[in-house]
Amino acid sequence: MAAACTLVCCKEESETDKAVVVQFSNGNLESPGQLDYTFYKNIDERNPRKKARRTLVAESERLSYAGHNFGTGSLKCNNLCKYYVGVLNKRTMQMELHSAQLFKLQPIIPGEKTETDTSQDVGQTYRQKVDSLIEAFGTVKQKRALSSRRLNQVGSDTLHHMVSKTANDMIDQKGLEVLQQEVAQTQSQDVAVYLPPCHPNAERPEDVYLFDDLLSPVEFEALGEGGSKMAALTPKELQKMRDDGGCLSVVKQVEILPSDDKAKEKTVRCAYYLYLLLKLVQERRISRKFFQKHGCPPVIQNKLMNTFTVDMFNDGKLLNIVSASMCAKVASHGLALLLHVGHMTADLTLLHRDLGITEPRMLEVAKAMGLTISKNSHRKANDAVLTDGHRRASLILPLVKYEQYMERKRLKKKMR
Repeated sequence: MAAACTLVCCKEESETDKAVVVQFSNGNLESPGQLDYTFYKNIDERNPRKKARRTLVAESERLSYAGHNFGTGSLKCNNLCKYYVGVLNKRTMQMELHSAQLFKLQPIIPGEKTETDTSQDVGQTYRQKVDSLIEAFGTVKQKRALSSRRLNQVGSDTLHHMVSKTANDMIDQKGLEVLQQEVAQTQSQDVAVYLPPCHPNAERPEDVYLFDDLLSPVEFEALGEGGSKMAALTPKELQKMRDDGGCLSVVKQVEILPSDDKAKEKTVRCAYYLYLLLKLVQERRISRKFFQKHGCPPVIQNKLMNTFTVDMFNDGKLLNIVSASMCAKVASHGLALLLHVGHMTADLTLLHRDLGITEPRMLEVAKAMGLTISKNSHRKANDAVLTDGHRRASLILPLVKYEQYMERKRLKKKMR
């Protein structure tokens, strides 16, 4: 009596582990084991339509065969049914069932035109057909002109490809909205759109750039804890901030705190807010860890993110960055803040060094705000006037209106 055989169903297998069942279109091979088989898969695994495409190639000394599980030459039953192959283990008398793929191998005859070649010949344009005739029967002059035209076309196509690739990379990196904002800024070269709200007809200098437009009462109240930390800084800590750089404007305000309690509280809170603005520009790429590191209240965190950062897309991630246009916005708001705590006078040199922008850019912001520009100076006991080279901006009514045409004319003359 023959031994009983039991079936064992294997677990679900991946595409690479499936068994391959081959059918030859031109008959059955007497010795299929003598063929060299190679299995290929599509490299575009992200595309759901292409990731399952497979190609099987069998090679012998006389002829080569190829089969696909996609396209016109594939077996249509692949998509409609699931196939399994049984493998009998003679020792345990158990038959294991494995998933299988079916391929129909067709011989590849050298010199025979494929379907792709035929479709390409049919799709040739009139210009391509004429070029083929010139290559075969044209004169030397015609062939030389054809070669020159093709070289120019290759250079043009390469340049177009590089420009398109660079543009796509910039769009993926920054995002379309950020690029549009920077293009508009470059074309206009006008920083007025990044200035705080202005009231040029105000009767007092303090009302030209209102303090409530810079910091609302709720935001000013939220800065209390940070202002207390600023007031408690020791001379050693202030010296360390001065040595590290990037916060000279803040150090100067903390070192000369007013004696009045109300004015002192306003100064230290504004100094802490200015400190956050400067660190924002220095960091450039802003994340939640930035605000946790500096102990920023949630109200101020939302204000900084919504007012002084733009969205950027990088590798599918949304980032908040401080662009060049946002640096000008930080400079104008920081300058207006210094005017309020400095009796309508601010040191432009320290501020532009802290922000890391050029002095002409800082002067452009101050002039757009209508401020009066001067150089810092003081007198000694012998009435000698000394100048330390620092530029200062003062808010004096009426506001100064600078002519942009004259400024551009001077700039062009200087460049010549």
